[in-house]
Amino acid sequence: MQSSRSIGDIGEDYVCGFLKENGYEILARNFTVRGGEIDIIAAQGNRLAFVEVKTRKVGALTSGESAITYTKKQRLIKTARAYLYKTKIKAYCRFDVAVVHHENGRVVYFKYYRAAFDASSK
Repeated sequence: MQSSRSIGDIGEDYVCGFLKENGYEILARNFTVRGGEIDIIAAQGNRLAFVEVKTRKVGALTSGESAITYTKKQRLIKTARAYLYKTKIKAYCRFDVAVVHHENGRVVYFKYYRAAFDASSK
C-alpha cells in the first residue's frame, strides 16, 4: 500500500513535467509555512503559478476538484503571500489546480485548471 506522500509525488512529478514541457521553470516544490503548503511554484517570464496538485486513485470517492474548498484556497493564498514576501519576487500571480488520477502508479487522467481561483475567491 502506498503512502499519501508517495501518491502525491506521482501527481506532482507528472505536473512538473507538464509545466517544464510548456516553458515553465520550477522554482519550488512543497513550499511550507505554518498553516499551509503549496505543491509547486512555477515561473514563466514575469508570471508565477502557485499550483495545487490533487492526486487520486482511479475510482476514488471524492474528486480532486471538490477538495479545493474555501479553507484550502485561503491557506494557499496565505502561503503564496509568505513566499512572495520571503523571495521579494515581483510578478503577476495566479492559482492553478491540477487533478491527476493514477492506477498502480501510472497516470491515466490529467486535467489542468489555469487560474482556477484568485486571491479574492470565496
